[in-house]
Amino acid sequence: MNIRYFIFDIESAADPRLVKDIKYPDIPDEELPPPAAVRRFRDELLAKNDSDFIPYTFQIPVSVTIAKVCDNYALNEIVVLDEPYFRPHEITRLFWRGWSYYKQPTLVSFNGRGFDIPLLELAAFRYGVSMPAWYALKEKTFEQPRNRYNIRSHLDLCDLLTNNGASRFNGGLNLVAHLIGKPGKMDTRGHMVQDLYEAGEIAKINDYCRCDVLDTYFAFLRAMVVVGSLPLDEEQRLVHQAKDWIGTQTESPAYRLYLDNWGDWVNPWNE
Repeated sequence: MNIRYFIFDIESAADPRLVKDIKYPDIPDEELPPPAAVRRFRDELLAKNDSDFIPYTFQIPVSVTIAKVCDNYALNEIVVLDEPYFRPHEITRLFWRGWSYYKQPTLVSFNGRGFDIPLLELAAFRYGVSMPAWYALKEKTFEQPRNRYNIRSHLDLCDLLTNNGASRFNGGLNLVAHLIGKPGKMDTRGHMVQDLYEAGEIAKINDYCRCDVLDTYFAFLRAMVVVGSLPLDEEQRLVHQAKDWIGTQTESPAYRLYLDNWGDWVNPWNE
C-alpha cells in the first residue's frame, strides 16, 4: 500500500538565547542568563494570561512524531524523527525531506495549521532548509500546498471540526480522544514540555508526542467516517487492527501506557 497520510505532532521548547536577545537585550548575561530569561518571560506571560506558554516564534522543535498511514487508512508505522539525537535542525530537515520523499502525502494534524506547521516553517527559515514543493510559488495560490484551505495537502482536524475557525473548540485533542474512547492526555500535558526539556527528559517528551499522534490517528479515522470516506464498521476494524499493532511495539513505554488506558468506543446503536 502507498503511504498517503502523515499524521503528525510536534513538541517544542523555547530557545533561551533567542528569548534573551529579543526580550531582554539590555540586561547583561551575567545578570540574566538565557535560561533565567525563559523563566522570566514565562512569569510575565502568566501574570497577564492564564498560561505561561511562550509563542511559537521563540521556540524550536524538540520532538516530531509521524504516523505513516496507507491509502486504505491502515496504520503502517510510527517514527520519531532524529532519534536518539533529537537535533532541532535535523528534525526540521527530516520532516520536510520525508514529505517530499513520500510524494507529498496529506499532512494530518490537530491545530497544526495554527501551531505545528508555522513552527516548522520558521525552523526551516532559521536552519536554511529548502522546501520549494511546499511553497510552490509558481502554482496558483489555491493549489499551493500551504494554502490555508488546501485540505489535500494538510487536513487540520481542528479546522474540520470548527468550520475553519468559525467556532472555538474547547477541550482540544484531549476532548476529541475521549469522545471516541481513547486515552487523551495522561501523565504528561503540553504545559509540562518546557520544564521536561530543561530537565533533560527528552524520552518522556517523545512518549507524550507518540500518544498524541495515536489520538490524532483515531480522531482522523472518525473524521473520515463523518465526511463519508470510510464506513463505520471499517473504521472499527482499523481501530482494532491498530490496537493489535500497538501491542507489538516494545521500543517505548508510551505504547504500553496507551493500551493500559485504552477505551473502546461504545456504539449507541448496539446497546
